[in-house]
Amino acid sequence: MYSEKGDYQVEVCFSPISWPLFEKENAVVIVTDVFRATTAICAAFENEVKAIIPVESIRESEYWKNKGYITAGERNGITLECADFGNSPYNFMKPELRGKTISMNTTNGTRAIRLAAEKGNETLIGAFSNLSAVSRYAVAREKDIVILCAGWKDRFSMEDALFAGAAAGKIISEGQGRFFSKCDSAIASHELWQLAAPDPLRFIEKAAHRHRLKKMGLDEVIPYCFRQNVTEKVPRYQSGRLVVDNNHS
Repeated sequence: MYSEKGDYQVEVCFSPISWPLFEKENAVVIVTDVFRATTAICAAFENEVKAIIPVESIRESEYWKNKGYITAGERNGITLECADFGNSPYNFMKPELRGKTISMNTTNGTRAIRLAAEKGNETLIGAFSNLSAVSRYAVAREKDIVILCAGWKDRFSMEDALFAGAAAGKIISEGQGRFFSKCDSAIASHELWQLAAPDPLRFIEKAAHRHRLKKMGLDEVIPYCFRQNVTEKVPRYQSGRLVVDNNHS
């Protein structure tokens, strides 16, 4: 996978704490938080929600709740007191959410989304559920690409790295020589994905966050979180909200 030939570089940042080492201007940033934020966001847009407002603080969640918005949120897997529901992808599949705007607050994912967008980069949401769609969209933008893993409280997260490896490999393959990588974390994540790809659910048994979810009784979503190409929707951050461009969904 290592190459120095091409027009646009593909990199992987394993944690928001490392973001200052990777941040660029005028790049495409794919944010991923496989368990569960970005998978839930993709599920929401497949269910035709209008928009999602990603927030970081409980105060922000309370603000949007008081403004009359549907509010989703959790801290460490526990649903916020002010929230209507937590961040399981299944919560976002309800028919009554279609056409609605939802405020969303998560431990790791919404922070990473806001962080990625600070420099005006084109910020996309990536999960296994939209793997092919988000990879195609990113390639079509013809810019450097950074895949930002939300991780777990600034630590490396196995499931996010697996997505990063799958996406990096797909982008370089579909880029037909225009995209390259000499980034160790991109190469390492791709090698990790190659090991996991034959049976991701078995492989992820080694991951710490998988066991955190199991202890909280939240691990029923894990098989869904590894289902590939469930949706063609590519959520992107625009003016403080996540939306879908119908021309690219």
